Amino acid sequence: MEFLDFGIIDMIDIFLVAYIFYKLYMLIRGTVAINIFFVIAIIYLIWLIVRAINMQLLSTILGQFIGVGVLAIVIVFQQEIRRFFLLLYSEYLADFNFSIENLFSRFIERPPLVQVQEITKACINMAKTKTGGTIVVSGGSKLSSYTNSGVKLLAETSSDLIESIFFKNSPLHDGAIIIVCDKIVAASCILPVSEDKDLPQNYGLRHRSALGISEATNALAIVISEETGSISYFKNSKFYPNISVKQLLRTLEKDYIEKYKIGIEKDENPFINIDLNPFKN
Repeated sequence: MEFLDFGIIDMIDIFLVAYIFYKLYMLIRGTVAINIFFVIAIIYLIWLIVRAINMQLLSTILGQFIGVGVLAIVIVFQQEIRRFFLLLYSEYLADFNFSIENLFSRFIERPPLVQVQEITKACINMAKTKTGGTIVVSGGSKLSSYTNSGVKLLAETSSDLIESIFFKNSPLHDGAIIIVCDKIVAASCILPVSEDKDLPQNYGLRHRSALGISEATNALAIVISEETGSISYFKNSKFYPNISVKQLLRTLEKDYIEKYKIGIEKDENPFINIDLNPFKN
């Protein structure tokens, strides 16, 4: 019989569909969107059953709903869909570096590296003094919609400047700073707030905003807690709480130095003068 004709293509088809649904579930898990997703799935299942038992009127009504449902899904889940494509890019396409810049790298000057050393120094000093702050490091895009919400700086990235911005009496200490390449583009920026229910209850608005920007973009966000002085970072909709400076350093090196391997010799260690113990007396 036809329904028993099961081949390798059918197996691949089922695997791909299951994988896509799994990734979608992981993206919306813990958010209010998961409830909407289950309602849509139940309606679709009912429509399949109604059509199978040949209930013409109800099948037609539900069919019309399903027909316009694709557009409704795009509208309702636009943030989750965006996160899904960003996830696909970051996991499978980022290493290929498909861009005009890479195609014509011999003729186009490469962008300057992120000043990882200065960012790390600032995090260490802020952790020592328990100075709260949120540092967003761009993953390639200019993040214009978020930099426009703050105060434009376009200043060279330095640890002194970062610490001055987040000093408690500074007029710019609220919000986040956004770093693109070697520039602090803006300060006091407003970030999207995550609705992820898996985030610990003791995490405040600063941590939720950092997770929100990691959900909406491929940027990395670093948070220094003003209560404990702990350092956390957020990337690809995931959060890594209370990390050591060495862990932060490895992450920044991997994403913003080893990715390009520009301007740093193999035997050169730009972090040799950094004290990696932020609480050393």
